Amino acid sequence: MYERLKGFRDFYPGEMGARRTVVDATESAARRYGFREVGTPALERTRMYVDKSGEEIVDELYSFTDRGGREVAMTPELTPTVARMVVAKQQELSKPIKWYSTRPFWRYEEPQQGRFREFYQTNVDVFGSADPAADAEVLAFAADAMTDLGLTGEEFEFRVSHRDILGGLLASFEADVDVRAAIRAVDKSAKIAEEEYHDLLVDAGLDYDEARQFDSLLESGDLDELTDFAGTDRVADAVGNLRAVLDAADDFGAREYCTLSLETARGLDYYTGVVFECFDTTGGVSRAVFGGGRYDDLIEDFGGRPTPAVGVALGDATLQLLLQNADVWPDEALSTDYYVLSVGDTRPTAARIARDLRERDNVVETDVAGRSFGAQMGYADGVNARTVVIVGERDLENDKVTVKDMASGEQTTAPVDDFPGDRDAPSYDDFAA
Repeated sequence: MYERLKGFRDFYPGEMGARRTVVDATESAARRYGFREVGTPALERTRMYVDKSGEEIVDELYSFTDRGGREVAMTPELTPTVARMVVAKQQELSKPIKWYSTRPFWRYEEPQQGRFREFYQTNVDVFGSADPAADAEVLAFAADAMTDLGLTGEEFEFRVSHRDILGGLLASFEADVDVRAAIRAVDKSAKIAEEEYHDLLVDAGLDYDEARQFDSLLESGDLDELTDFAGTDRVADAVGNLRAVLDAADDFGAREYCTLSLETARGLDYYTGVVFECFDTTGGVSRAVFGGGRYDDLIEDFGGRPTPAVGVALGDATLQLLLQNADVWPDEALSTDYYVLSVGDTRPTAARIARDLRERDNVVETDVAGRSFGAQMGYADGVNARTVVIVGERDLENDKVTVKDMASGEQTTAPVDDFPGDRDAPSYDDFAA
C-alpha cells in the first residue's frame, strides 16, 4: 500500500467540486476587471530564484539536475515567472499588462496549518502602471473575490502598509541599519514575543532604545508623526502614495476592507511600495490568508526596461480555512441533475435521452456497468440525482418513460418521443400533468 507524500494532498470529487467553485468565483472576479489568463511552466531554471533570493533559497526548492544537465526547480511562486514573460515580450505587449492564472506551486518546507509542500494560488498582476489606481484595483479585485464567495467585512480585512515608509523610517536613525533584516523582523513581529522582536531589530543595527522607538512609531499608525520624525522626502512621498492608494480604494469600493497596519511588511525582498495582507478578523486562521503588493524593480532586475508592477496571490489552503471558519465553504455534496436508468434492452433509447439532456447543459449519468434496477437506483441516490428517468421495456411498449423526483419520491410518466422536449431544468413539476 503506497502512502501519500507528506505535504501533498488528494482531493476527492466532493472537495474538488467545492474547490472548483472557489476558483471559478475568484477567476470570474479577475475577468470582470479585465485580467487575462496566462499559462506558465512547472519548471524554471534554479538560477532565477537564486539570483532573486540568494543561495539559501535552494533549501526550500524542489530542485534537481535534468537529463540535459540543467539545474531546474519546480516553481515555488509565480512572480519571477511572469516577470520573465513580460521581459521576453515587453515591446509587443500593450500596457498596462493585466494577467491572472491559477496553478500549483511547490516548496520544500514543514507543513502546518494552511501550508503544504504543494499548494495552489490564483495570481493577479498589473504591469506597466505606477498609478495608485493600479494598487487600488488589485485591492478591489481581492475584495470582490472575497465577497463573491460569501464573506463580509466582519470576517476579513486587508492590513495595508508601505515598504518605503518602513525603509525610510529605518534609514532616518543614525545607526547603520540592515534594512532588509529589519523589515524581515517587522514581518515576524506578530508571531514572536516583543523582546525577541526587539532583539531582531538590534541584530539589524538599531540599539534597544531605537528599536523600542521604531516599534512605538509603527504601532501608533500616525502617518503625520512618522513623516515629521523621519523628516525626509522619501517617507513623505511614501506616506502620500499610501494615502493616494487608500483614497482610490475608497472610490473603487474596497476602502471599507482596508486597515492601516504599518507592522505589515511582507517577507519577500522584492516589494517596493504598498503591501497588504488579508486576515481572518474572527481569529480562526492564525496566519495571513494571502497577500500582495507593489514590486516596481523586478522587471528591470530580470533584464527588462523599468516597469512598475503590483499584484496579489490568493492561496488555496488558507482561503479554504477562512471560508470554512465563516461557514461559507461551498457544499461538497455531489450533485447530478438526471440519472437515466435503463431496464432490459432499452439502451438506444436511454442513450438518446441522455444525449438530449446533456445538450441542455444538465449533469446526466447513465448505467455503464450492466447493473440491476435496484443497483442503479442505489447509485442514483448515492450521486444525489435529483431526477431519475426510467427507460423500461414495459413503458416503451406504451411509448412512455417514467420520471421519478428523488426528493419527494413521486413518479409520473411522459411520452418517450417528446422527452425531454423543451424542459431545461430537472424538476418534477415539469412532468406532472
